[in-house]
Amino acid sequence: MVTTDYTKGSVCWIDLGSPDTAAAAAFYEATFGWSLQSAGPDAGGYGFFQQDGDTVAAIGPLTEEGAKSGWTVYFSTPDAAATAKGVEQGGGVVRVPPMDVMAAGSMGQFTDPAGGQFAVWQPGETKGLDAVGEDNTFVWAELHTDDQKATVGFYQSLFDWRAGDPGIPGVEYTVLMTESGGDDPAAAFGGVAGVHPGMDAGWLVYFAVADTDATVAAATAAGGTVVMPADDVPTVGRIAIVADPFGATFALLKPEPRQ
Repeated sequence: MVTTDYTKGSVCWIDLGSPDTAAAAAFYEATFGWSLQSAGPDAGGYGFFQQDGDTVAAIGPLTEEGAKSGWTVYFSTPDAAATAKGVEQGGGVVRVPPMDVMAAGSMGQFTDPAGGQFAVWQPGETKGLDAVGEDNTFVWAELHTDDQKATVGFYQSLFDWRAGDPGIPGVEYTVLMTESGGDDPAAAFGGVAGVHPGMDAGWLVYFAVADTDATVAAATAAGGTVVMPADDVPTVGRIAIVADPFGATFALLKPEPRQ
C-alpha cells in the first residue's frame, strides 16, 4: 500500500514528459479532473497536477533529444550521488547526473540494464507527492521486463527492496516492498511482470479510480486510446491500460476492497 511516509526506495514522485504540455494537461484534466499549476516562470514549463489542492503528479516538456512521451517514476533516496554510482556499477546508464532543484531536493535520471527508465529524488524541502492511494492519484508502479530476476536484483542493490510472491496461481509476477516495510504484503508499492504486447520495457504508472470503465470512456473521449481493455484480476481489481494522445501509457485500477 502506497503512502506519503516516504522512505528509501519508495515511489515519491511521478511526472510526465510531453511534446505539448498544454494539450496533455487538458487530456488529464478531462480524464481525472486534475488542474495544472505552474511551477513558476523559471521552471522551464514544468508544472504540478493538483487535486483538491494537493499535488498528485507533475508535467514538463521533453528535454532529451529523441525522447518519447511517457511517465517517469521517482524513487526516494537519501543520497542521489551514491545511487548514481550504484546504477553504473550495476550496468545501468546515468542519463541525467544528480543535480539540485533549488531547495526542493536533488534528482537524477537513469536507465536500468533492461532498458527501463527511472529517476530518483533526494528530498530537501519537498519530500514527495501530497496525496497517493486515493481515487485519481498514484497507487502502484509496475516494471515490465523480459528478465525479472536480473532486473529485480539491479534495483535491490540500489534500494534494498524486498521481493515477494503475490500468491496468484499461474501468474509470473514479483511484488516489491521497501526494506522498511518488511515482508508485510500491505507494504507493497509495486510489482514486476513480463513486457505487455504493444508496450516497451520499463515502468508503468497505475492510478486508482472509482470506476475503471467510466475513466476509460473519459480518456478515449478526450483523445486517448485503449492499450488493454478493462478486465477483472482476481484479488486485485479491475484494470485497464490507456495511452494519452501523445502515446504515454498509464494504467487504471479500481482496487478490490481489502478483506
